[in-house]
Amino acid sequence: MQLDDETRQKLEAAAFRALMHHLLQARPDVQNIDLMNLAGFCRNCLSRWYNEAATAEGIAMTKEEAREIVYGMPYADWVAQNQTAADAAKQAAFQVAYAENVLGKGKPQP
Repeated sequence: MQLDDETRQKLEAAAFRALMHHLLQARPDVQNIDLMNLAGFCRNCLSRWYNEAATAEGIAMTKEEAREIVYGMPYADWVAQNQTAADAAKQAAFQVAYAENVLGKGKPQP
């Protein structure tokens, strides 16, 4: 199916809003470490991508401002309300996933 750029962007934006709603409202209990270990990205990745997109558009935005958009509150507040301790196995898997997806080639292309 061929979509014009405007329609494609509207659909992509709607899908992003649905993902954000899911992570913020339906499943705030899902831990970032579990997202990274299973999917190769987490809320921090989303906020970094959001920040990079803003920068590419010439919009000044700090890392913390981007995180607040993605987390729906200041990052420290979200951590205090939702983050739980990860066991050694999850932490080890995270180191691999982080290296592969954040430090490596895991960034999605536009």
